[in-house]
Amino acid sequence: MVDLLINLLASVIAGTAVWLAGQVLRRRRLARERAFFGLTEGASCLLVVSRHASSPREHSVHRRDVAALVELATIARECGARADRVGEAEPAGEIGRQTEFCVGGPLIANPRSAVHLRTILRGVTFTSSGPGEASEARLAFTVDGKEYVRTPDTTYVVLARFWGPGRGRPVFLLAGLTAGANLAAARYLAGRHRQLERRYGADRPFCLVLRIVEPAAYGTDFTDVAADVTGVAFEAVPARTTEPIDPAPQPSGQ
Repeated sequence: MVDLLINLLASVIAGTAVWLAGQVLRRRRLARERAFFGLTEGASCLLVVSRHASSPREHSVHRRDVAALVELATIARECGARADRVGEAEPAGEIGRQTEFCVGGPLIANPRSAVHLRTILRGVTFTSSGPGEASEARLAFTVDGKEYVRTPDTTYVVLARFWGPGRGRPVFLLAGLTAGANLAAARYLAGRHRQLERRYGADRPFCLVLRIVEPAAYGTDFTDVAADVTGVAFEAVPARTTEPIDPAPQPSGQ
């Protein structure tokens, strides 16, 4: 009987120790996640999203951008924060007052993204040419002399974290060539933020180019890092001739 009581007591102690260790680990992970996103318990953050480029309705949002907002709002909720959505025509306020998630590139009706690119991510340039419809136009952005172009089987998105001149809270920019690319960036951020935190910590900016392969077939499942352009994205780029990414080899002449 005594041995049974001793074994039960040992089991209770061991179980309590395991539970306490799990609680400590979860709290540490939550603290690191909050530091990475600049969020605190009870705080609020901004979700700035572009309007639907092909919709006549002023407040219409693409369904994939809505899905991206859900991913980002889930991040905020996990950190104990509240997410407030701001439309592209509404004032988002001063940079640094709240953590900001800015979804959509400047080519898809997001003036806030255009401001961030013009003033902070000066090494990234978005371009559009061809027919007026976004679905038919040639959409691309250029970083460090390389052009990332939307094609039927590949698209790209810029995923960046940065601060304003007064620091404060960070801005996360998810600027894709398509709404599907924005969703891919949101899911990448939600699923890989621990790896990003280990690499960049809680206080260093970063800028990644993510490639989404065969989005029509795989959705966002086949997303990888095409380039880490942190070293050049925040610098002004002098005028230069861009070269396409992964140019095809030219046959040698005889």
